[in-house]
Amino acid sequence: MPTIVPVILCGGSGTRLWPRSRAVKPKPFLPLVGDCTLFEAALRRCPASKGFSPPVVVTGGKHVEHVEAQLGEMEGSQVIVEPAARNTAAAIALAAYRLPDDAIMLVCPSDHHIGDADAFASTARAAADLASEGWLVSFGIEATAPETGFGYLRQGEKISDAGYRTAQFIEKPDLERAKSFLAEGSYAWNGGIFAFRVKDFIAELESHRPQIAARVKEAVAKGQEKGQRFHPDADVFGNVPSDSVDYAVMENTERAAMVPAVMNWSDIGNWHALHEALERDSSGNSVRGAGTVEMVDCRNVLVDTDRLRVSVIGLENVIVVVDGDDVMITSFTGTQKVGKLAGAVNQ
Repeated sequence: MPTIVPVILCGGSGTRLWPRSRAVKPKPFLPLVGDCTLFEAALRRCPASKGFSPPVVVTGGKHVEHVEAQLGEMEGSQVIVEPAARNTAAAIALAAYRLPDDAIMLVCPSDHHIGDADAFASTARAAADLASEGWLVSFGIEATAPETGFGYLRQGEKISDAGYRTAQFIEKPDLERAKSFLAEGSYAWNGGIFAFRVKDFIAELESHRPQIAARVKEAVAKGQEKGQRFHPDADVFGNVPSDSVDYAVMENTERAAMVPAVMNWSDIGNWHALHEALERDSSGNSVRGAGTVEMVDCRNVLVDTDRLRVSVIGLENVIVVVDGDDVMITSFTGTQKVGKLAGAVNQ
């Protein structure tokens, strides 16, 4: 069985989880679900006992201290420090050009919640088996609601006991189309988790996005190691075109596959998604943080307060967040717009 190298991507600012998530310490490095941070949980899902190698973490310079503090002294791990943000195709390529050709990469976002770690590991193994045969594999995450904020994968013909061809990559749909996907049953969410052999990913990238491949390869060749860190050449990497791995590779390859993933997944993309991932009482209410909270006649309310006392009466489907001097209150339907607040934009 091939050894799987977790490639954990740590980027972004998590503005839709403002004011708790901020540019200086975004959501991967916060304990949003349970006692550990989302990044620490991503590391724990990939233990050596289940066939995983030490991780490769790709992150920006402003987050590297958080990464190293939570990664610890894990022997064999490496931290690739991006000189600039150039989207996921370039970030993954940085790791690929640092790994052996036959290594199986498991690309994982650092800011997702996965409630069933055993199911994640078994899905990763199935994906790695397909990747060892030359497939570029997506996790097809079980669609449990007609979500309009995710891309979708359409399941094609069966190619193994656990895998299928990816028949189609679909952009974020409108609500009616998302409802039809859910009713049909052959569609899954595209959560941005991938497995592929290094040489196969590089070959596809060089074929479909040669400029990205050539400049990332040069940036790695001219880069420098400093202990656990690797710094690609900043001048070269600054000229890498920005593109997502979906657009650059996955939607162009003829070897796209998917494995179904039923693992209690959430991207924790906003406060409503976090509320759904948390334990709730019989009225659907959740409380987080060190502050005192009192609710009366409330349903489906999340209060997250770090110090202030918060009292809520007679509300439904509402989020209340207190972080220092910042207070944010929104309905569930408004959670997608939190990132547009001046406080979030200027954090």
